[in-house]
Amino acid sequence: MAQAKQPGRDKSLASLHKATDTLSTMLAQEVKELNARQKVQRADGSDPALMKGLKEATGGAEGSGRGGQDPERSGCGCRGPGVRCGASASRGGRMNAEIVWRPQPRQAEFMRRPEPEALYGGAAGGGKSDALVIEALRQVHIPHYRGLILRKTYPQLSDLVDKSMAYYKRAFPTAQYNATSHVWVFPSGAKIYFGSMQYTKDRTNYQGKAFDFIGFDELTHFEWEEYSYMMSRNRPTGPGTRVYLRATTNPGGVGHGWVKARFITPAPPGTPIVEQFPVRMPDGTEKVLERARVFIPSSVFDNPALLENDPDYLASLASLPEAEKQALLYGSWDSFSGQVFTEWRNDPGHYQDQRWTHVIAPFAIPRHWKIYRGYDFGFSKPFSVGWYAADEEGRLYRIKELYGCTGRPNEGLRIDPVEQARRIREAEQNDPMLKGRTILGVADPAIFDESRGESIAAMMERGPHFLHWVPGDHTRLAGKMQFHYRLAFDGEGRPMFQVFSTCRHFIRTLPNLVYDESNVEDIDTRQEDHIYDECPVCADGKSHLPAPADRAASGGGMTRWSCTGGARFYKGIGGSPSPSALARCHLSRRARPWQLL
Repeated sequence: MAQAKQPGRDKSLASLHKATDTLSTMLAQEVKELNARQKVQRADGSDPALMKGLKEATGGAEGSGRGGQDPERSGCGCRGPGVRCGASASRGGRMNAEIVWRPQPRQAEFMRRPEPEALYGGAAGGGKSDALVIEALRQVHIPHYRGLILRKTYPQLSDLVDKSMAYYKRAFPTAQYNATSHVWVFPSGAKIYFGSMQYTKDRTNYQGKAFDFIGFDELTHFEWEEYSYMMSRNRPTGPGTRVYLRATTNPGGVGHGWVKARFITPAPPGTPIVEQFPVRMPDGTEKVLERARVFIPSSVFDNPALLENDPDYLASLASLPEAEKQALLYGSWDSFSGQVFTEWRNDPGHYQDQRWTHVIAPFAIPRHWKIYRGYDFGFSKPFSVGWYAADEEGRLYRIKELYGCTGRPNEGLRIDPVEQARRIREAEQNDPMLKGRTILGVADPAIFDESRGESIAAMMERGPHFLHWVPGDHTRLAGKMQFHYRLAFDGEGRPMFQVFSTCRHFIRTLPNLVYDESNVEDIDTRQEDHIYDECPVCADGKSHLPAPADRAASGGGMTRWSCTGGARFYKGIGGSPSPSALARCHLSRRARPWQLL
């Protein structure tokens, strides 16, 4: 009997196993779909769970508290959702909340972005710091959430801390701020830190740490090495958190160049910039990963509450010097406070006629013009080679360049001097403008240093490349003043230095240079200044270039001066020798009186 029933029991068990497997498959599929939905929601910031921390402190438009922000605490305020400070008395059984902060439309646009990186700002008065401080609250309902807001120095953090005092304590009455460790602790256990990174070496203070959210205030005050290092610290502290970076800034500062190249130049505002990165997996396959970033511009015109509370603020911005006005009022990334070469002009409308622009269209170089090659060595940082043609008047044209960078800000190719010499020689043999020409190589005198063995110059001069150099004048102040002189326009709109539009790295880096805060007459060397270092060794006019022709004779309205050392420089009629001229006379060790010719 038992054996007779065995087939039936086996059949039943098989049916049960089949049903179980089917159910497991269905559940697994549901979980997979749920995870996919949550992933999409996390990406666009719409996940209710991820938004909970911010929404607990948020009163919708239907809230009955005070509309807008406290005008005594901030210049921001508009319609829409806003941070509220807990529950107040209810009417008719309905809880009401005091509205502490509401985003303005442009702030809300910034806070809605799904990209892992987003930059907000450009001009002054757009409510940048407020948006950053509030954004850090988004996930404070998650116990293991860790946020970090950075400024360059601790004293600069004071305004951000004040804003957090105004908002965080009112939105979360039981939250506590530790002034010693600069950290907010929220009821859930979540923490928001306020930190600094005054020097690049300070980045190691964050080694081994993880932050779900990192916010940079005034990003252009930071160097690329600092920002990129903190990207590695931007990782989940536990399950369920959104991991992303946000930054605010105005134009200008030591990081202006790399920030502009990363967020401003690649795409119009509001357009995602997507980069692809190949990664070799443990199984040997290659996977292409994507990472996106975006720039959201703002200005004082996006902040009507500020203009209403302080009507004179707009006039204050309008009264600034032109460079600062363009940056802080209009958000221009081409003109800003601290810019070294304010003479620089890049006007495509004049590329052909070569007037009132330093960038011009390439043209055929006459065979009798002299050709010079400038060089600044770099290994971990980029090396720079520029080829220059000098016309009969002593005007210099940068006609070609070779820039040894990886494509990442201020990162060199790490190739030795012999390989650099090979690439330079190859460029001269393959370019019709340079092939067969006699070229004088002028380099930074540092490459002739033999204190640690064979010099770089000697390595490059060996066969098979036989690349010969003569030392240029690398006195920084005199070189800068000479560059100012060459960039100045005469009465006809002609400068003594112009660059072919094909020299994109020169065009990218030179306008971004800023002054050193501790040495206000010199350029900040923390920037990507390698092309600038290479250029003056050819532009100094000391011994290698023909003396510029008398601009007065050509109708340029210039007066010619000469020192007993034989150098000749120019200044406006009735003026004295230019600072560059005085510097050059001093450098020739013949500091004798100048005479008007």
